[in-house]
Amino acid sequence: MDNFRRPQRAKESNEFIFGIRAVIEAVKAGRDIETIYQQRGLGGELFLELKALLKDTLIPLNSVPVEKLNRMSQKNHQGVIAVISPITYQNIEDIIPTIFEKGEVPLILVLDSVTDVRNMGAIARTAACVGVHAIVVPLKNAAQINADAIKTSAGALFSIPICRHANLHKTCMFLQESGLQVVACTEKTNDFIYAPDYTMPTAIVMGSEDEGISNELLRVADHLAKIPMAGKIESLNVSVAAGVILYEAIRQRNV
Repeated sequence: MDNFRRPQRAKESNEFIFGIRAVIEAVKAGRDIETIYQQRGLGGELFLELKALLKDTLIPLNSVPVEKLNRMSQKNHQGVIAVISPITYQNIEDIIPTIFEKGEVPLILVLDSVTDVRNMGAIARTAACVGVHAIVVPLKNAAQINADAIKTSAGALFSIPICRHANLHKTCMFLQESGLQVVACTEKTNDFIYAPDYTMPTAIVMGSEDEGISNELLRVADHLAKIPMAGKIESLNVSVAAGVILYEAIRQRNV
């Protein structure tokens, strides 16, 4: 997994870039941007230039009340603030071929709408411990990689590739076309997590605690698998659930 690592500069907190022109130049320069906040209702020629520029990127643009921007900074933000990411997002299309070239069996984790930063950090820590090759997250409805996420991950977010993609359905189809089976961890099945053969190239999909995995991803999955429950509580925290199924995969691979 170290071969996929890119040099990162650890940061205690995310940095901001203020002002439309400054953000435009940051995007053009290829800065690693976590997200961009725009003042709701913002217009003007310069802002339209920014929006057009973002069409060719995987940078989220979020419309928020001006009060949120003012809380983030008292500087003249002109209605736009970019949050610099402490990591460099990667592309799963670049990672999968390299895994096969090394003679390894891919194990990928796909997170569908996991938005809590501490859950993200805890999942990344477990993923790094078991040797997951990469984590895939959506462009929107994903936890922000910030200081809390990095602290919870014990630094794992600096060592495991995080891939951000606009359409997880298409990403899962790409993984299948690349020879991976897609296993969705969901309670909407009678099959337990022990049924799939994880010694095969595998992508495991986890969903949010509120919504679970989207129906679109459930339909594309090769296997649906649930964690057995015996107590009165019927669900696990998503970071705990991810750990349970990942360690079943590693158990099978190490037998």
